[in-house]
Amino acid sequence: MSQPIPIAVVGVGKIARDQHLPAIAANPAFRLVAAVSRHGTVDGVPNFTDLHTFLATGPKAAIALCTPPSARLEMALAAIAAGRDLLIEKPPAATLGEIETITRAARIAGVTLFATWHSRFAAGVAPARDWLTGRSIEAVTITWKEDVRRWHPGQEWIWQPGGFGVFDPGINALSILTEILPGPMHVTAAALDVPANCATPIGVTLAMLGRDATPVHAVFDWRQEGPQTWEIAVETEGRTLHLRMGGAVLEIDGSAIPVPVEGEYPAIYRRFADLIATRQSDVDIAPLRICADAFLIGHQTATAPFHD
Repeated sequence: MSQPIPIAVVGVGKIARDQHLPAIAANPAFRLVAAVSRHGTVDGVPNFTDLHTFLATGPKAAIALCTPPSARLEMALAAIAAGRDLLIEKPPAATLGEIETITRAARIAGVTLFATWHSRFAAGVAPARDWLTGRSIEAVTITWKEDVRRWHPGQEWIWQPGGFGVFDPGINALSILTEILPGPMHVTAAALDVPANCATPIGVTLAMLGRDATPVHAVFDWRQEGPQTWEIAVETEGRTLHLRMGGAVLEIDGSAIPVPVEGEYPAIYRRFADLIATRQSDVDIAPLRICADAFLIGHQTATAPFHD
């Protein structure tokens, strides 16, 4: 493209400041022209506290929607109705019905919609997918454990209905899983530990079956202090593939495999620019569907109240 794509960030919170704004600033295909947030502001661009006011009076621009998922439906539909190309932070919506509604609206309006799964853009994921292609998969183990106080300090929305709880990071693992092992995947059992004062889980254990009845076992936990664990192990034909550090590190049979050096969010914005240029959309609901199935059939156990 000869001219940078004007873009506005909606929802100036931690993820926007840590990832979206730096990625936009580093990509010559984009030019930040506005920010929309009830509380946060961005220096050097017009700031709005209301999306509808921005759409009516602000510069015409694509939108990166970085609000919590429970607030996205109305905003996404308003942006699409205004003809704006739209990038949505993960998870793309609070429910499957919502993302289907958003997807249909974007298709009818002819705008680009990109429902991002940032962990799919981790450096080791694409090489892992390529290496596994055509192999017989015997078993998959996912261990995703981190400290919620470190990554979500003071964020009450994650504990409310539509906030996902530990599925907020756990869905990153599911997005990698469904990328490296495409095809049918369904939940067979789920155990959800829910703090007595919260609506969403702090710990989850999942049993799933993938293509060819491959067993998949996953543990997500938000109570881990010290070193954090984001790992996926795949057993195949007597060999073992490990994705560590959220997919940034790839090992095969214990040996590190060189992978490209590019951050997840820079890769996301490169993909968004390509989608806009070709007038295409990219929306995959597979990780969200697994979460929804876990909530539907999972057994919930009340645990100690959570206090930040």
